[in-house]
Amino acid sequence: MSMNAEETSRSSDADRPNAQRMRSDSNIDQPPESTGISSQRIRRLSSPSALLHGEVRVRRASLKYAEAGLTGRRRSLAYADLMAVFYPPNVMSQPTVTETPFESAEWEGVADMEVGVANWEPMLEKAIKSVVSIKAQCVRSFDTETSGTYNATGFVVDAEAGLILSNRHVVNPAPVVAQAIFSNYEEVELQAVYRDPVHDFGFFRFDPARLRFMQAESIRLAPQKAKVGMEIRVVGNDAGEKLSILAGTLARLDRAAPEYGVGEYNDFNTFYLQAASGTSGGSSGSPVLDIYGDAVALNAGGSTRAASSFYLPLSRVKRALDLIRRGECVPRGTIQAEFEHLPYDELRRLGLDMSIETKMREAFPASQGMLAVRTVLPQGPADGSLRSGDIVVSIDKQPVIDFVGFEARADSAIGADLRVGVWRGDKAYETCVRVQDMDAITPHRYIEVGGGVVNSLSYQVARSYGIPAAGVYVASSGHVLSSAGAWRGTVIQTVGSTPTPDLDSFARAFAVLSEGSRVPVRFFTLEQPHRQKVAIMSVDTHWHALRMATRDMHTGSWIYGDLPPPTPARAIEPQTAAVGRLPPSLAPGDAVWPSVVLVDFHCPYLVDGMKDTQFSGPGFVIDKSRGLVVCDRDTVPIGLGDVHVTIAGSVVVVARVRLLHPVYNFAVVQYNPRQIGDTQVQDLRFHPEYLSGERRLAQGDAVYIVAVSGDQSPVVRHTRVASRSMVSTRECLPPRFRCMNVEGIKLNDHPACQGGVLCDDAGLVTGLWTSVASQDSSHKDTTTMTGFDVCLLSQTVTALCGSDHCPDVRSLDAELWTIRLAAARALGLSPARIRQIEDACGENPRLFYVLGILTTETQASKLLHTGDIILEKNGHLATDINDLGAIHDDKLVRLVVLRNGQETALDVPTTPLPSLETTRVIHWSGALVQLPYRAVQEQVRSMPSSVYVSCTLYGSPANCYGLRPGMWITEVEGRSVATVDQFVAMLEHMRLDRSFDSQEQSASNIQTARYVRLTVVNKALVSRVISLRVDNHYWPPWELIHDAATPCGWKSIQHI
Repeated sequence: MSMNAEETSRSSDADRPNAQRMRSDSNIDQPPESTGISSQRIRRLSSPSALLHGEVRVRRASLKYAEAGLTGRRRSLAYADLMAVFYPPNVMSQPTVTETPFESAEWEGVADMEVGVANWEPMLEKAIKSVVSIKAQCVRSFDTETSGTYNATGFVVDAEAGLILSNRHVVNPAPVVAQAIFSNYEEVELQAVYRDPVHDFGFFRFDPARLRFMQAESIRLAPQKAKVGMEIRVVGNDAGEKLSILAGTLARLDRAAPEYGVGEYNDFNTFYLQAASGTSGGSSGSPVLDIYGDAVALNAGGSTRAASSFYLPLSRVKRALDLIRRGECVPRGTIQAEFEHLPYDELRRLGLDMSIETKMREAFPASQGMLAVRTVLPQGPADGSLRSGDIVVSIDKQPVIDFVGFEARADSAIGADLRVGVWRGDKAYETCVRVQDMDAITPHRYIEVGGGVVNSLSYQVARSYGIPAAGVYVASSGHVLSSAGAWRGTVIQTVGSTPTPDLDSFARAFAVLSEGSRVPVRFFTLEQPHRQKVAIMSVDTHWHALRMATRDMHTGSWIYGDLPPPTPARAIEPQTAAVGRLPPSLAPGDAVWPSVVLVDFHCPYLVDGMKDTQFSGPGFVIDKSRGLVVCDRDTVPIGLGDVHVTIAGSVVVVARVRLLHPVYNFAVVQYNPRQIGDTQVQDLRFHPEYLSGERRLAQGDAVYIVAVSGDQSPVVRHTRVASRSMVSTRECLPPRFRCMNVEGIKLNDHPACQGGVLCDDAGLVTGLWTSVASQDSSHKDTTTMTGFDVCLLSQTVTALCGSDHCPDVRSLDAELWTIRLAAARALGLSPARIRQIEDACGENPRLFYVLGILTTETQASKLLHTGDIILEKNGHLATDINDLGAIHDDKLVRLVVLRNGQETALDVPTTPLPSLETTRVIHWSGALVQLPYRAVQEQVRSMPSSVYVSCTLYGSPANCYGLRPGMWITEVEGRSVATVDQFVAMLEHMRLDRSFDSQEQSASNIQTARYVRLTVVNKALVSRVISLRVDNHYWPPWELIHDAATPCGWKSIQHI
């Protein structure tokens, strides 16, 4: 990803923070009211001294702002649809260095007996018992975070209460499932009880009684001990290691908060400490210890281009910890303004009066600057009262010099007004600003809709883009919102005709929609908030649950509640549209165009080797009375999904997949013809001689191509056939359908298009022009436009249009390729056979040989061998690939093959191929399980079982514990599961076995009852045993079964 010039990284494999408050206000997730203070409340003061009132007390040495670097978080997570865009933050040069004298032992909190006898070894030996390795799953995309798994670090700060301190981006604002592993490898469950809305810290809670073999010890927080030049040790889970100890020296106490990118979580309104300790991914949340074992800071981030690490000061952390210990909420106030600490030379250029500078230097001799307003969010409390560039002098007549002082006043004045004294230009002003509760602009709820997630737009995201902190933010688009192009990083404004300023209005807007309908959605992207977009959304919520999750502010868990679903689909109302006619200049396209439709296919789950979810392309009506449409398999690649057919560019109807040809590159979908009323669509007219196979397009033949361009306009071109050759496709990763055992047609000059047909000057179709999907040598997806003979459709057209059933398609389970007679002669082909072939084939004699076996599980695959040259099929020369690639109706064929120089006769049983390969999908713990489809069987020597994992979902137990796509499950809890039925039966057995779900378990089995042992086998047939923690709260088991009676062709079964 593109990062900024001096990149820094979040020192965690985590990509994700977790924000939660301990208070539960009634206005959670409600849009903030307009709290901006009008300019009439700004009062100009008569003199600079009026900003300060009373005696100015001299404080201890304060911190100073220094040069801010350009930063970016180091990430190690995999994630589905991330839409953040990175911009470089502002850069300010700060030439000064803070010099802070060391304090006395009494101030540092060091006992007399410890002075002079401190040693690193005993301190570290004790501290290691308090440091934990955190393994976490962010189970849903939410706010600034995306779903995934990560490792990080934390340390015990209250052993009696079971409190662990870590970073906010570890505790995470999103739903998170986490465990802590102590130094003796005991594992305990964690609850995310608090995360700061702004600063990078949060707390987990664990049950100390679960530790049976060690006594956890607390690490004391001592923020006042941090000094420039102090030797430190960072103890944590660095770069995924269980334990690493890194040494360093504090070099700065006044570094600006690191920037991790626009749209990401970023800390602000605080200083950071800096040292050259070189921490990396996984060390987020590590304690920064002094030689006495006290934590002086919290490790948070690091540079990717240097050894610099960045630590969060602990003054605000210590305050929050004290409140949580007492069971109180942690109040956090805001005026929605970001400040920066500028040195006096910069402030003078902003117009700071010398008298103000003199008083501040006298009051705070160790500080070399003051706070200035960097940005103010529109429609926030400070909007209209403060401006960028204002120099903050006082709050309620008391001087303020640093971030801690300002935040302390704001946190204690929630709901009240602060009198903020600022210096603007060459004048002094005082203004009243209402302090807002930060909980009001920190989301604590989300809605799952169509597999996606929406939540209230947070303060963090709003600050990144400089927009008001209000609206419905798309954290994950899912199946439904993606149909309108509302990807992650958009803000929904209306659904249908209903405005959606907040989550509740969004839920109400969906409740009045009709299932299967298409409605307009208005939204804008965060990158371009000034530009609204309107798109059409398909309301297809039958694949996923529609529910709202609310965080329990005390336990950190998320409670689900079902939302009213869209109303059932209404009765079909026929819609009639006029079919456009093409001008004579586009002849013979006018004869084909009434048969052309547009097919859109959206798959809700990535099964059958899919990597994308949305496909579109042209289709052609082959039977208007039955609503049958043919298209290529790059448009409809699998059977699981929603199909929409656009007819005459005006009427959109729902269809379902009727047939996926298992060999050739076409599919057939079917819509209800009553839906289009009297729309005058026409059946595609085939040339009868080409449809029967009596004639085929040959090199040099003149043809017309009638195709559909990228903007769905017609394209007609007269050209010639350039060549005919075998279609070559590679094995794909992940395995998916590939076209093989068929000849393709290349044209001399073909237009850029999505697909079409080849026809003569009368508009009679002689060939199909389709997109063939494959992959290159580096497994990147590729597509190639290729023509095919229409005779390949003959059996399908006859079966579906004549008797409304799918054709019987069979296979030899072998990939075939051409071999020239010269090579065949070298392999032992007799001269007599060669003459026979030459006489039959004329100018282009050739044969076909077995390039590879496609499966090892059938009788055909056991009879044919790689390298066999097929000479005859059922007594006739096998010189036509159409006779061998797909076999119709023949359950047994007699082949004569050349093997080892000898002709051998074989009676080969053919393998029946289904018209819809996958008809059942099981979801369990984030893994999508199905029967191994044909493309999978092609890539393995033997089938370990029939329980194949085709996909795992980010943030799920399967994703976290190593159950990867492309694996087979062979055993569950030591019991063999050879079939999908046995696997489902085992899941049902575990559901009924209360030892897997009971919360009242003995100490002896508490660690094993939550995990399930699986034996898995990969493609190389290497088996291993993994343990997977079942989570039925976020990942309940369900099943999808093909059902022709439903509108989409599938029904869902819940197993909870």
